[in-house]
Formats: sequence, structure tokens, C-alpha cells
Amino acid sequence: MSRFSKSTIASLAFGIALVGSGPALAAELTMNLGWETPLDSDYGVLAEEFKKLVDDYSEGSIEVKLRHSGQIGGEDNAFKALQLGTVDAYFISPGNVSPSWPLMDVMVLPYTFENTDHLRAVANGPAGASLKRQLQEQTGVHLLTFGGPSYRDFFNSVRPINTIEDMDGLKIRVPKNKVMLATFTAFGAEPVPLAWSETPTALQTGTIDGGDNGTNIIQEMKFYEYAKYLTVLDHFAGFTPMFVSDAFMKKLSEDQVEAVQRAADEAGEFHMQYMIGRIEEVRTWLATEGGMEVTRPDRTAFIAAAETVQQEVAAERGEAFAALLKEIRDAAK
Repeated sequence: MSRFSKSTIASLAFGIALVGSGPALAAELTMNLGWETPLDSDYGVLAEEFKKLVDDYSEGSIEVKLRHSGQIGGEDNAFKALQLGTVDAYFISPGNVSPSWPLMDVMVLPYTFENTDHLRAVANGPAGASLKRQLQEQTGVHLLTFGGPSYRDFFNSVRPINTIEDMDGLKIRVPKNKVMLATFTAFGAEPVPLAWSETPTALQTGTIDGGDNGTNIIQEMKFYEYAKYLTVLDHFAGFTPMFVSDAFMKKLSEDQVEAVQRAADEAGEFHMQYMIGRIEEVRTWLATEGGMEVTRPDRTAFIAAAETVQQEVAAERGEAFAALLKEIRDAAK
């Protein structure tokens, strides 16, 4: 007969189970990563790759949950939520960061970037590192990856745009961003500051005539159903940045911080390659399957108008803004 009673054996077994399961339970963390477009959008491509790599590099200790389609709030308020720590992570376009951190407008200025190579040089070079550092120091929010390149294409339901004069009087939705408002005013349009969540309905009801978005978003949100005309200006070029709250980052061990950053770096490079090949592909789809009429006007007049905006904004924003803008311009050399 065993020298241990049944109750003792049961207690020992329970204790062993706790010891075996304790560390795994303690190490598990969840990152809720949000964005406003559907799961099968280009944001979703970056998010899925990041999720996979985080699981791999953290050895399963961090689970990334994909909260697409505005499940954890809208992009307009996401940056403040990150600062408060009520949201873990979110994809936010630079124009929706600027109201909370004006220095981000350096990424919003029209025709800041010369081409995709210039964008890439900024993301991977000193200018990108400087922006990340200043953002974290001044807001507490971490920018983990710039993601792939994005060009905002212009769409409207009234007429094709062949010259800057064709923009005259068009009611154009813009984010609540002063630089973007000034840009479309300089182009001759009538910008309407409108939250992203209100944009689809405003376009459908004719409250606005059009707007501009990343080429992929025009496709994903089916704006081609309400706006017949697509104009390729490359006036606003940018990234697909992923922001993470300081509150979440402080939950991580040093090894987990390294795992998350490594995953973000590799997912960002993956997405960079993906997006470079994707932009013209989507434009072609919009012209064929989407039935949009595509124009590519001479940009001389648009660039001249944009330069006026650049000069006015740089003069208003002070030395830090001018210094970062110079770093970005130098990256093109």
C-alpha cells in the first residue's frame, strides 16, 4: 500500500500542474491591433505578417489580435487613445496624427517625397529614426514600422481632372488636418473637413463630390461605385505606419520588446515590397473592373501650388519642423 493518502496524492498533482502551467500563463500577453478598413485590405496584409512574426519571435508569449473595421474605435481618435493607453496598437495615416502631434505634418506636406526610392530612404534612414525618436519623446507613442508606401489618389463624381482649373469648386473631403485643407484650397477646390467614418455616407449622398485616399482604400471601400473619375497626382505620398502605446510596451520584457520590434521591422519590409508592386495594379483594376475614368494631368501647376503651401507651413512651424523637413529632403540625394 502507498505511504501517501489519496488526498495527499491529489494535492501533489494539483501543485505540479500549477507549477507547470504558471510561467506560461504569466508570460502571455495580448496586443489588440486596430485599423478602420476590412481584414482583407492592405493594412490587413501588414497586420497578418506582423502577427505571424510576433508569435514566432516571442515563442507564443504574445498574441496579436486583429481588430479591423473600426472594432476598437476610429482612426481620428486612435492617437489620443494610444497616449491614454486605452488602445494597444493602431494603423494611423500621418494626417490623423498631426492634430495631436503637429511635427507629423512634415510627412503630410504635398510633394514632400520625390518617388518611392525617396520614401524608402526616409523609412530606413536617419530621417525616419529622428521622427520615431521625437515622436516617442514628446508623445509617449511608439512608431514600430512605417510599412509600405502609399499614394493618395484623387477621386470625384463630377468631372475628369485634366488641369488644375478642373478642381475649381469641387467639394472635397479631407481629414481634419490644416496642411491638407491648405493644399486643396491652393488647388482651387473647396475642402470639407470630415471624419473618416462619415466619408462613405457623404460620398453616397452627394454631400461631398470626392476626396483622396490611398489607391488601395478607394478599391477596398468601393468608392468607385459613387465616384467615376480617378486622378493620379501623387500629391500626397506616405506610409502605412503602425503605432503602439507606451502602456503596452511597458508590459513587455526586454526579450519581448526585441521580438516585437524585430517582427515590426521584417513585416514592414515585407509590406514595402508588397505595396511597391500593388499601387499600379490597383489603379489598373479601378480603370477596368471598377469602371473609373483615369487621368494623369501635367503636375507643373499642382507642384507650384504645393510649394506655396510648403513654404507657408515651414515658416509657421519653427526650427524643429524645418530641421526634420531638411533631413527628409536630404534623404533623396
